Amino acid sequence: MRNYETMYVLRPDLEQERMAELVTRFQGVVSEQGGELTELKEMGRRRLAYEIDGVREGFYVLMHFAAENDVTSELERVFRITDGVLRYLTVREGE
Repeated sequence: MRNYETMYVLRPDLEQERMAELVTRFQGVVSEQGGELTELKEMGRRRLAYEIDGVREGFYVLMHFAAENDVTSELERVFRITDGVLRYLTVREGE
């Protein structure tokens, strides 16, 4: 298993319970695929470096996990089809 770091940005206009639901859903994707979540840090609302779809702020979440390569593919697929996600980036740690 390899160590990965994923940061994703959620739309700031989502309700608090919807944000919590999405964070739990993304954790579940990692767990269901056999990965192990090591750290989750909700960084809160921050200003974006540039405007995305008319939005200037986002809710940032940083997630560290250990998993196989196919887990990251599934996680990114779920990010792409989820409406509340503005941006995401997954990198392998140690490179």
